[in-house]
Amino acid sequence: MGAPGFTTVKELDLRNFVTEVFLAKGFSVENAATASDVLLLADLRGIDSHGVARLSGYLRLIDAGRINPNPNFQLTHRKKTIAALDADGSIGLISAPFAMKAAIEMGSEYGSGWVGISNSNHFGIAAYHAMMALENKMIGFSMTNASPLVTPARGSERMLGTNPICVAVPAGKKPAFVLDMATSAAANGKLEIAERLGKELPEGWVMDKNGQSDRNPSGLKNGGMLLPLGSDAEHGAHKGYGLGSWVDIFSGVLTGANFGPWVPPFVSFLQPLPNLPGKGLGHFVGCWEVDGFRDYNDFTANMDLWIDRFENTKTPDGSSLPVIIPGTPERLAHEERKTAGIPLVEAVYQDLHQIRTQLQLSQNFE
Repeated sequence: MGAPGFTTVKELDLRNFVTEVFLAKGFSVENAATASDVLLLADLRGIDSHGVARLSGYLRLIDAGRINPNPNFQLTHRKKTIAALDADGSIGLISAPFAMKAAIEMGSEYGSGWVGISNSNHFGIAAYHAMMALENKMIGFSMTNASPLVTPARGSERMLGTNPICVAVPAGKKPAFVLDMATSAAANGKLEIAERLGKELPEGWVMDKNGQSDRNPSGLKNGGMLLPLGSDAEHGAHKGYGLGSWVDIFSGVLTGANFGPWVPPFVSFLQPLPNLPGKGLGHFVGCWEVDGFRDYNDFTANMDLWIDRFENTKTPDGSSLPVIIPGTPERLAHEERKTAGIPLVEAVYQDLHQIRTQLQLSQNFE
């Protein structure tokens, strides 16, 4: 069963179930497998907010006609190392990997490759797409804009999404460096998890509709907003606001997708605003070939040295917590859950049962 309040399920069982769900909704065999792979990687890496907990939300968007289960991707090149992808209303779980494959092909030939994606939807964890480059001895990069939940520094209005950034850097004997971070003080998924568990939020994540600090995990549903990374002026909120803006401009303005407050909401019961300036959500992915800068083996040897030295950083007196390399907690979670199984909070576990009943699926996940 797992820890109290959780049910542990095997990865393969859950993967087969999610794949069957997407097949039942009209996805091709290849696209269903890819979408399932993206969601399962989130759960394996301990990013529970972006794994199968999102499945019912995707299904509602499909039923509402806001996700196209059978997209016809249109990839166009204006420059040798740059391409634009019209995702045809696709779920981002398949449009972003498709674009990343194209970026890697360009990178293999020209040293780098970049694809801007429009007319897409939520793309899961940014790390999945960036980490695709690691298998090709490249540095991977991905970012996406998202539904407006975050106020700018000094603001009191939802204008930006949580707008994550990820960079994945290969190493030699050491595991890769994988930085995957929201540009808000916290990802919205963490609020959803706190709400399911009945936990109060830390100070500095959310403000209410009147601009006051709010620790209620349902604060966004009550008209509140997330704060940018840094939370307030004294702690550098302008930096988080700047990072989130960069993601929005690259993912939305540059690609032809929507941006800022016009990004369509993730929830199906809220309709997109009228007179949208672009098409769907936007993503931006790319890669660099390390050999374009220096010998790959020399680089990865230095990355090993970098990682080793930072892991052995001196810590404050009395602290038992070591310095952590970005991506390490997720990698350790992946190793554990690959063997021990994936813990599902009760609300998500019941949600999956409802999906199985509604779609009359034969595949179980227990």
